[in-house]
Formats: sequence, C-alpha cells, structure tokens
Amino acid sequence: MTEILTALALVMVIEGILPTLSPHTFKQAMGRILQMPAANLRVYGLVLMAAGALLLYLVRHSG
Repeated sequence: MTEILTALALVMVIEGILPTLSPHTFKQAMGRILQMPAANLRVYGLVLMAAGALLLYLVRHSG
C-alpha cells in the first residue's frame, strides 16, 4: 500500500509542476486538449499507460 501512495504522491507532484511554473502555458495546453477528438485522447492515454507500464517493468526487473 505504501508503494501505491508513494506513486500517487509522485504523480500529484509532477502534475502540479506546469500549472505552478507557467499557469498561462498550462491553460493553453488544457485548451488544446479540450479541442482534441476523443479518439486522439484515447490513443494518447493508451500510449502513456503502455510507456509507464514498460518503464515500471524495466525498473522493477533491472537488478
């Protein structure tokens, strides 16, 4: 359970970086995301999940 909470905390920290450092850029990015078709968002999400799963696998099995 500790690992899951650690991972969630890290995601929250990373997600907060852009709006903290550059709110204007963050708002522009969110505007572009709102304009994207749902199919594109699904593909983007799938690619991110696959990359994250691969990275997690490599980190867990690299030593």
